[in-house]
Amino acid sequence: MDITERSRGDRRKLARLIAKEPDAIQRDRLRSVLLALEGRETLEVAETVGRSRAFVQRWAYAYRDGGIEAVRGRTAPGRKRRLSPEQEARFVQRVKAGATPRDGVASLRGPQIQGILDREFGKTFSLTGIYKLLKRNGFVCLEPRPRHPRQNPAAAKAFKRRAPLL
Repeated sequence: MDITERSRGDRRKLARLIAKEPDAIQRDRLRSVLLALEGRETLEVAETVGRSRAFVQRWAYAYRDGGIEAVRGRTAPGRKRRLSPEQEARFVQRVKAGATPRDGVASLRGPQIQGILDREFGKTFSLTGIYKLLKRNGFVCLEPRPRHPRQNPAAAKAFKRRAPLL
C-alpha cells in the first residue's frame, strides 16, 4: 500500500490519537492508517489490527484523500427530537412555573404534563417519553422517605430526647 503523509507530523499526531482513543473501532482505524504510513502491506496491516483487508483499505484511502479528519467516525444521526431547542426551553420554564388553575391540579405529574404538551405545544408523548424528557432537562422524581408500618413516632421522639450525645 502506497500511502504517504499528507501533512508533516501526521505520524506523531496519529500515535497520540491512538494512545488516548477509548473507542476500539476508531483506534483500529487510526492504527491501520499509521501502519500503512509506515509502509506495511495491506494484508500485514489487516492481520496486525485484526480487521479485514477492505477495512484497512477503506481507512487508509480515506486518510489519503482527506487527511486525519477523514478517518474520524461519524455518529449516527438518530431520530429527530419532537421539540425544537426553543420549544424545549419554553417547556422547561413552563414546568418550573408549576401548575396553573387551567391544569386543575396542585402539582404536575406525568399525565398533567402530557396535557400541557398536547395543549400548549401540539405534541403527543407517551408517559415514558415525558419522563425521559424531564430527566434530560434535569428534573428528578421525588420519593417520600419510606416509613415502616409499625413505626411509632412518639417513641422515636422520646429516643431522640434521651439519646446520649456522642
